Amino acid sequence: MPSDNRMLKIGEEILRELSCLVSALKDPRVKGLVSLTRAEVTRDLEYAKVYVSVLDGTADAKAVMDGLKSASGFLRRELAHNLMLRATPKLQFISDDSIAHGARIQQLLSQINNEGPPS
Repeated sequence: MPSDNRMLKIGEEILRELSCLVSALKDPRVKGLVSLTRAEVTRDLEYAKVYVSVLDGTADAKAVMDGLKSASGFLRRELAHNLMLRATPKLQFISDDSIAHGARIQQLLSQINNEGPPS
């Protein structure tokens, strides 16, 4: 069984490669600012959960997720070509709104700081 440290490294490599590949996709649904936040690989390398955050307000998050799911076969084939792994995991794309949530909290904190303390 691979160690947890090895699984983290494989997840980071998959994330790095996928970030380059997603930016080069020609699918019109995958547009705007699409950020891959993290990748979790199962111990048997069967599946990789890739968390995706859509930051652009004009892009529809559901359409981006559909485009990524549609391109998962192509992305997996490219991963197999670029990474030297015995088995290339099947990609599962999961919507992640943590970046948008963090931006909203930052906006609220700046708003509080600009108003000053209550008198």
